[in-house]
Amino acid sequence: MGRLDGKVCIITGSNSGVGAAAAELFAKEGAKVVITARRQDKLDEEANKIRSMGGTVLAVKCDVSKEEEVIALVKKVVEEFGTVDVLLNNAGVLEAGLKPIDRCLAEDVDRVFSINTKGTIFCSRECAKIMAEKGTGSIINLDSVAGHFGCGGAAYVTSKAAVIGLTKHTALRFAGKGIRCNSVCPSTIVTPMTMTTDPKTLDVDMMTQMSKHADLRVQPCMPDDVAKVCLFLASDDSRPITGQVIVCDYGSTL
Repeated sequence: MGRLDGKVCIITGSNSGVGAAAAELFAKEGAKVVITARRQDKLDEEANKIRSMGGTVLAVKCDVSKEEEVIALVKKVVEEFGTVDVLLNNAGVLEAGLKPIDRCLAEDVDRVFSINTKGTIFCSRECAKIMAEKGTGSIINLDSVAGHFGCGGAAYVTSKAAVIGLTKHTALRFAGKGIRCNSVCPSTIVTPMTMTTDPKTLDVDMMTQMSKHADLRVQPCMPDDVAKVCLFLASDDSRPITGQVIVCDYGSTL
């Protein structure tokens, strides 16, 4: 038996990186996996990969920053599978250049918050409604050490700190009612999003300050590392755990 046998799991931003790794791992553990992102072609590629492994998958194009698309996503999942058991809020973006507060741009704030924060709120709200009807569920927010320690661009840091607050709020709202919510905070993860950052655009002053919370001699996280932490929080093995912020960084920020 798998650790997620029969559970319906929505994973946002799941066409690459941590989202794709989690989708594949969850499917191997018996979950009915719903993958969603903004690019249908990439979703279809990932869906085919999961099916080739023998997994059950539904691919739905969705921009989590758009409330109506999130509502339609959850409705489609319930129509297809009857319920939602696990939500992994993984979709996220970085602002260009890690701009500190004194150089932060309005367009960065709007773009980063619309996906990282608003998208997480919309998805959590809609899935929590379904989970509340049956009194069980797990919501996992893929956050960042940036939100925990302030090490990043102002827009990104604030968007992730807000999600930590949302995690604690959601856990409190449903404490004792069978619905759990936790945050996973990796440091740098080797993914297409982080590896395609142009070093020339990075704010040197901010990078220097961030080094106070980063030991570059310590190995970075790989997508599978983070996916395994998410699997634990999705499974019944973590049933007593809620409202927690779990840093997974091999100790690089200690």
